[in-house]
Amino acid sequence: MKRKSFLQLTLSALGALAAPVIAITAPVLRRIGKGFFVAAGKDRADAPLVLFEGDTFYSKISTGDTDGSLYVYESTRINPGGPPLHVHDDQDEWWYILQGKFMIKVGDQVYNVQAGDSVFGPRKVPHCFAKVGEGEAKMLMLFSPAGKMEAFFTAMSKGATKGMTSEQNAQFRKDHGFEVVGPPLTYLKQ
Repeated sequence: MKRKSFLQLTLSALGALAAPVIAITAPVLRRIGKGFFVAAGKDRADAPLVLFEGDTFYSKISTGDTDGSLYVYESTRINPGGPPLHVHDDQDEWWYILQGKFMIKVGDQVYNVQAGDSVFGPRKVPHCFAKVGEGEAKMLMLFSPAGKMEAFFTAMSKGATKGMTSEQNAQFRKDHGFEVVGPPLTYLKQ
């Protein structure tokens, strides 16, 4: 075999072997850069979302910041209640209570939590939560991977589900990576 042919064959083989590694690491390599700061009470994009009867969501780490591997937001809640029991097939969820009191249900366990407490909800396990008690409450929420949760909340804040039938609403949720499987812990926020 001629030397030139041997080198071409060797380089081609190495390129084929490296392709899967490059494909796996490419998203991580794209997001390496400089860090950023988000002040207390501020949103990453200076555009907090207001939805679910006045709840305000302040994105702290956007889906785009991590190429979809993470989404973190602070939720400020005035009114009691929360979402229905639901399940994410592909996202883990984590709650860290900053202020106030909440009930968080993961599987069959209900946790009564307050400032400084955290709860982890693994993917494929039904969960829900509710703000309880008087006054303002705040929690930090994390989704990993981010999935389409930020897109869901953004669409909801723009009224995307107003006028939808229950079947359309169920499909909208499914399109965003989760589905309702039971009632809320207390009052259902809409």
